[in-house]
Amino acid sequence: MTNRQTMHTLPGSSRFPTTRWTLVVAAGDPHRKEARSALVSLCENYWYPLYAYLRRCGYPADKAQDLTQEFFIRLLEGRYLDRADPEKGRFRAFMLTSLKFFVADEEDRQRARKRGGGLLVPMEFSSGEERYQREPAHDETPERIFERRWALSVLDRVVEKLRNEFVHHGRPEHFERLKVFLLGQSEAPYAALAREMKTSEGALKVAIHRLRKRYRDLFRQEIEDTVADPAEVDSEIRYLAVVLTKK
Repeated sequence: MTNRQTMHTLPGSSRFPTTRWTLVVAAGDPHRKEARSALVSLCENYWYPLYAYLRRCGYPADKAQDLTQEFFIRLLEGRYLDRADPEKGRFRAFMLTSLKFFVADEEDRQRARKRGGGLLVPMEFSSGEERYQREPAHDETPERIFERRWALSVLDRVVEKLRNEFVHHGRPEHFERLKVFLLGQSEAPYAALAREMKTSEGALKVAIHRLRKRYRDLFRQEIEDTVADPAEVDSEIRYLAVVLTKK
């Protein structure tokens, strides 16, 4: 097995290396003290792509909310985790497949637990529904909307990690000024911005180059956490790029 483990740790644990796969394992083991923190992390990072998938499948907002919360409860209880094998594919595929199994099980029961029943992880469903209402109205499959939201969640996580690095070094204002250059979104005059930041134009260009390089490194690291084999990283990056650009 070649799954790479990153050096960041879950809250309250200085030694527990985390990837998306180790989070799944921890969330499914009630005897591990990291289980609750693992669920919180999974829930915060991935609930909206799953919620958007359910909404596009035709479930009304309240039912999609019930199903999303219950799905994470079941993960914490260890359900569906017998299918969590990093050797079998990408983490996003595992999450979506597990949700499909869960929904099939729930439809057999014709019953869902009330929202908030037993789940101590907040989900911003009100803002989530607002986000969903802004999704493109053109014909789009549930799988397609899930994959696009998954890709965007990856980008959001990378930007947040980069912002936190600047905050850690006491330069949050630098990040706010430079972040528009991350994806080539700005062609603002370097000279004017350099004057505002009290630096030279050459130094500003170097800072932007380093910012973009760090962004690419963090993005690649994030993708590495979601595939079983490092050899799959480049193909996953290309696939997510297609997902984000396809109309």
